[in-house]
Amino acid sequence: MSRLSLLAAAAAVPALLAAGCGSTMHHPAAIATVRPRGAQCVAGSFRKYGNARVSYAAIVRGHASAARRPGGRAFARFGKLNVNRVPTIFGIRGARVDRVCSPTWYLVQLPMRPNGATGWVRAADVDVASTKARIVVDLSARRVTLFQNGRRVLSATAAIGSPSTPTPTGRYYVNQRLIPTDPSGPFGPGAVGISAFSNVLTGWTQGGPIAIHGTDAPWSIGKAVSNGCIRLPNPTLRRVFARAIAGTPVIIHA
Repeated sequence: MSRLSLLAAAAAVPALLAAGCGSTMHHPAAIATVRPRGAQCVAGSFRKYGNARVSYAAIVRGHASAARRPGGRAFARFGKLNVNRVPTIFGIRGARVDRVCSPTWYLVQLPMRPNGATGWVRAADVDVASTKARIVVDLSARRVTLFQNGRRVLSATAAIGSPSTPTPTGRYYVNQRLIPTDPSGPFGPGAVGISAFSNVLTGWTQGGPIAIHGTDAPWSIGKAVSNGCIRLPNPTLRRVFARAIAGTPVIIHA
């Protein structure tokens, strides 16, 4: 992806399948209510959310502040919509719960630098969505694998970052899905935005965000030639786009 392409993407993506679209929406306390009747927890205790089959996303209702600890001073603030004017999404890692096991604060992964940054947000400030999809990117094999409910449903060769602009490794999540106005352009028919940022291109528009997207250069598939993004053949990208909803974990490893 070139700098010009990235600027074009930000300007030419008015259409969006909202990051939570197609997922199951819940009230902030709804996950905790899926428990045996009369369940009790130690007030203030921590409960981990998600496993190999299901993950959760927090969708900002109006505004949300992230703190280093529950009730602490905010170090980052987020509106209902992000810079691309689409819903702001966090990846839920766990929650602090009350004595009836309802979440009061969520520990979430944030779509900001440094990669993998986490913080605590009030449960009352977000809605919750669930997803049974998971994406694994193997950089050494240059391959993207999509799992649904723990089962592999797709595996395809991809283009990855070049040696000078490598794709960052780590655990991330899908935080936005964008549809370019020109499906024949450098992003192909769509882009699955993830919470990662380039470790090299820090001065780029929007901080150098990473995405899984289509391409107008099919010859590049299988090569290490991008500026950090992950390119897929356009037909494959459409299949990934359809399943990779809000909060879908994206694990990138060498």
